[in-house]
Amino acid sequence: MALMPKRVKYRKEMRRVRDRKATKGNYVAYGDYGLQALEGCWLKATQIEAGRVAAMHFVKREGKLFIRVFPDKPISKKPLETRMGTGKADVDYWAARVKAGTMLFEMAGVTEQVAKAALVRVAMKMPVRCRFVGRRVRV
Repeated sequence: MALMPKRVKYRKEMRRVRDRKATKGNYVAYGDYGLQALEGCWLKATQIEAGRVAAMHFVKREGKLFIRVFPDKPISKKPLETRMGTGKADVDYWAARVKAGTMLFEMAGVTEQVAKAALVRVAMKMPVRCRFVGRRVRV
């Protein structure tokens, strides 16, 4: 089942778009390797789930996968051939706001080659360009 919030204060939201680079959540925090978005987008809950399934299928449930984004933005869509003026449409799907530089997925407990191969498969499912990154070593 796709991710979505348990409850929200308001059912519908305005379609704001802010094209900026991520200042939070833009580094590998939990795992050893990560998948970083190079562009901004609204990432659907179904796309996040498809990435999770692809990664877990490849590593055969070995290691740990961290999902760093959560779909908390309701996106509404009017049905086709509906006249204007009938109010705002119902929620069609839930999306995560992704800025350029946001870490989407992280992996731990596997080798670099396995993590890279798994995250490349995840990147195929994403609607934006992504890159494979490793954890920075602090001295």
